[in-house]
Amino acid sequence: MKNKKKGIKQQNITQLILSLIIIILINIISSFVFTRFDLTSEKRYTLSDATKNQLKNLDDIVYFKIYLEGDFPAGFKRLKNETKEMLDEFRAYSDNIQYEFINPLKNKDKKSINKIYKQLVEKGLEPTDLHVKNTGASSQQIIFPGALVSYKGKELALQLLITQIGTFPEAVLNNSIQVLEYNISSIIRKLTIIKKPKIAFITGHGELNKYDVADISYSLSEYYDVERIKINGKLNSLSKRELVDSTKIINQNKYSAIIIAKPDSTFDEKDKFIIDQFIMNGGKVLWLIDPVFASMDSLKKSYETIGIANDLNLEDQLFNYGVRINKNLILDLNALPIPVVTGQTGDKPQQTFLPWYFFPVIVPRINHPIVNNLNVIKCEFVSSLDTVGTDSIKKTILLTTSPYSRFVNAPCRINLDLLMHEPDKRQYNRPNLPIAVLLQGKFKSVFQNRIPPVIRDNKEIKFKGESKKNSMIVVSDGDIIKNQVKYLQDGSIYPYPLGYDKYTRQTFGNKDFILNAVNYLCDESGLISVRSKELKLRLLDRQKVNNNKLSCQILNILIPILLVIILGIIQYIIRKQKYA
Repeated sequence: MKNKKKGIKQQNITQLILSLIIIILINIISSFVFTRFDLTSEKRYTLSDATKNQLKNLDDIVYFKIYLEGDFPAGFKRLKNETKEMLDEFRAYSDNIQYEFINPLKNKDKKSINKIYKQLVEKGLEPTDLHVKNTGASSQQIIFPGALVSYKGKELALQLLITQIGTFPEAVLNNSIQVLEYNISSIIRKLTIIKKPKIAFITGHGELNKYDVADISYSLSEYYDVERIKINGKLNSLSKRELVDSTKIINQNKYSAIIIAKPDSTFDEKDKFIIDQFIMNGGKVLWLIDPVFASMDSLKKSYETIGIANDLNLEDQLFNYGVRINKNLILDLNALPIPVVTGQTGDKPQQTFLPWYFFPVIVPRINHPIVNNLNVIKCEFVSSLDTVGTDSIKKTILLTTSPYSRFVNAPCRINLDLLMHEPDKRQYNRPNLPIAVLLQGKFKSVFQNRIPPVIRDNKEIKFKGESKKNSMIVVSDGDIIKNQVKYLQDGSIYPYPLGYDKYTRQTFGNKDFILNAVNYLCDESGLISVRSKELKLRLLDRQKVNNNKLSCQILNILIPILLVIILGIIQYIIRKQKYA
């Protein structure tokens, strides 16, 4: 008996020593080999390669001040916890990521709180109003679900809660968590970028002026050097000649991308040729084209105007690249309301907001990095488009109308009487009309076999008939990039944020769409692909919870207690048999 106990004791000591040796070896190996295991089905804690590479190149501390500390509802606590876990994941790959959570209301009087609120708004953080219920009474609470991020003396605001019109709060919260990695990586990119790529707005064909694109130009300037350039038939407007060695000269694009925003006059063949060769040499283009001219300014003077086809001379070029923009105007029951005078109260006109079906509100529906989790997008006098050509060009439809839409071909009448009548839903029978498309592949020049040999063989022009793998985005609405403006008494012009509607006072997702589109075209690191990460929203069935509330509570309380008792009895019986 003594020998048996002695053998068991020696066996236990041996197992303990082996366990200690294994633990020490694991620690030694882990100090040389870094790895992490993500057991979630969506791989929510697995950072992309682009993010990891970005973190490896940090040479100084990126500091996050996150204003999500305090007594918040459960949803915001979840956002706080997910943000902390994501930043911890970033810290696992770089010691230069540091953060703190701050409660701006702690131990502050009302005057100090108002001062802090003002400072945070001036720095770019957007407040969120919460209605909190406490013991039957409701109170209003203002929070700032965001962070101030600093690096080498620079500071930028990071909004953690994204807004989405018409989306229930749980989905908004989930979508905000989905894009955490991208938003954090994006703010680090803004702060750490040294040499910005160049992009340009094309002018000279009646495109939107600098005030109409002032807000998006400012937002793009955080990533790029933004210029405005007039082609004017000059070969060197978009490209430059570079000497590779003593014998070889190549044409190099000056810009990573160009934006053609709502032209209203004809492109001559020289300008088309320069744009075509810019594409053939790897340049990206964001086309924002109105094939039909229609304006609300005309409706201010009269109840009716005419939508007229725009002759831009771009149809053959776009068709050659794989898309046709139709000369029509879309009407959609999911539309932006506009103020209309419907009566008179004394000497004051009475306004009512009525949906204007020529202004569709587009809900992004596909899981693509450009449009995933975007807020709804407002359009003005938008047209449909079709994809054409061979399968050599990959075509991805980014935006479509609602299931209740139709179109009228130009020329067409646009009458405000449309607002006064209930629409016949049977007429809105052209669902999901495409209005934005991403084209990817090897594009063929529209001037192939159209130019004389003297131009084709010219060594200075260096004509190319086909591009390497390239991409472009075509949108059949020029107003999608146009911000509203306010004319001040001193004669100056104040641009509203892109996507903000001064009549309904709602902010739509136009700015994020344009930023994502340009970043997708120009970003070689692949960081934009992180936006397509999807987290499944596993919500409880509220009806089932309410119907089975008592039984669920009983099960959750009694079953764990019963399990502990049963396991205790089993352990008692085993010990009694072993040591009796």
